[in-house]
Amino acid sequence: MSSNTLVLLACLAVAVVLLFGLVNMMRGGSANLSQRLMRLRVILQFAAIIVIMGVVWWRSA
Repeated sequence: MSSNTLVLLACLAVAVVLLFGLVNMMRGGSANLSQRLMRLRVILQFAAIIVIMGVVWWRSA
């Protein structure tokens, strides 16, 4: 799997969870679910940053 694919997957995971959270809030869904989705988004954003920084480091070496 190439580094570009890893970055793309990490960013897509963040976007999907963000969209699910927004849709849940707009529909007036469970506040608890919305909160869990936003926590998951933050965790995935952290993971995406780690992946991106790893790719930058790998390419500069």
